Amino acid sequence: MAKGKSRSKTRKAVAKRFKLTANGKVKAASAGRRHLAGSKNRKRKRQLAKSKVVDVRDHGRIKENLLFA
Repeated sequence: MAKGKSRSKTRKAVAKRFKLTANGKVKAASAGRRHLAGSKNRKRKRQLAKSKVVDVRDHGRIKENLLFA
């Protein structure tokens, strides 16, 4: 059986965690909101609800895995 060309695929685990903005930045949800919320104050929980822009130094590795996302 003949082998075809190898094809790059999107890593679905990465696609579920990160989104690209129109300007090419990478956004991700904030960590620390899943449990133990009783010890966090209202302001902290509200701020954790917003997504954050990922550090520029990590953009390359994330975008490599988001080929078709």
